[in-house]
Amino acid sequence: MKLHEYQAKKLLAGYGVPIPQGSVASTPAEATKAAEQLGGRAVVKAQVHAGGRGKAGGVKVVSSGAEAAEVAKRLIGSTLVTFQTGPQGAPVHQVLVEQTVDVARELYLSMTTDGGRRRPVIIASQAGGMEIEEVAKTHPDQIITEPIDPAIGLYPFQVRRVAEALNVTGEAARPFAMLLNACYNAYMEKDCSMIEINPLVITKDNKVLALDAKVTIDDDALYRHKAEAELRDKSQEDPLEVQASEHGIAYVKLDGDVGCMVNGAGLAMATMDIVKFAGAQPANFLDVGGGANEEKIAKAIELMLSDKSVTQVLVNIFGGILRCDVAARGLIAGIEAAGRQPRMVVRMLGTNVDEGKQILAGSGLKISLVNTLQEAATAIAAK
Repeated sequence: MKLHEYQAKKLLAGYGVPIPQGSVASTPAEATKAAEQLGGRAVVKAQVHAGGRGKAGGVKVVSSGAEAAEVAKRLIGSTLVTFQTGPQGAPVHQVLVEQTVDVARELYLSMTTDGGRRRPVIIASQAGGMEIEEVAKTHPDQIITEPIDPAIGLYPFQVRRVAEALNVTGEAARPFAMLLNACYNAYMEKDCSMIEINPLVITKDNKVLALDAKVTIDDDALYRHKAEAELRDKSQEDPLEVQASEHGIAYVKLDGDVGCMVNGAGLAMATMDIVKFAGAQPANFLDVGGGANEEKIAKAIELMLSDKSVTQVLVNIFGGILRCDVAARGLIAGIEAAGRQPRMVVRMLGTNVDEGKQILAGSGLKISLVNTLQEAATAIAAK
């Protein structure tokens, strides 16, 4: 679950991360008041779950409360389109009004989980304010990584090593060390999957500030963090993904036209690979889980088919806990509820597979039954 910038900064500030003065505004009048409290000159930032806001016109420096109101009026209620949102954009409901800062240096700092190392890792760079993906592509030597053993924690020598690599010395060294430790504590205690500060700035008077902040909390850990879970902004998420999560379905919308439905994350990845192998593009990642029932299968199919970009469907079921006959009845119910049926290829193996195939064959629906992944790929490619 992603947090807005103002939410992320409040969370990090609770651990001791220094942030600029500012407040969130939902109306132009609130933006005026916030700017005047800062002396008039301020930065007004659109609050959306996406980067690239500055280039898209979502970050503006103002010199008065009246100017802050004008910017807020333009942004609030609009849809901001950035390179991360895609052409559909993201709705702006609030703006963050913050003090301006005399910046001497901009750095990049983040923490995430390295799946290969199976531990948290610090990623840092002197190229702050830039898109880290572009830096990694063009100047990989400027990227610093520091893995952390979660059983031991962040060692002081690691903090010093990162500071040295970023050339953070003198009066800024100690506050930088405190900030890095604060980020690690927040990362671990809040079950984060990412904390990113870009830019992390050193001011001309050697203060260290998180000028921007992104925090993502692991969805599977939200039951431990009730207060943070309430901060979820569903308007920033794909509507189908929101509906799917409410029914316990793992769903991620993609850019292709082949809807994929499976029961198991590993099987889902393999199924999407098969679609790509066939020369097509998956329209989604959809995992109903190993213990899905008929109603859940039906809802998953209904949600998938509500995406008009889906022109054909590949269902790949391995019947273990989920019996194939249950899956078959759910598929039929979902198609009927959706009111449309694109071309559908179904592969079933496992418990009650013969019964499942008989149910589908006798349904009167246009369903191609296959036995292997190779046959599934051939059927998808034959569109």
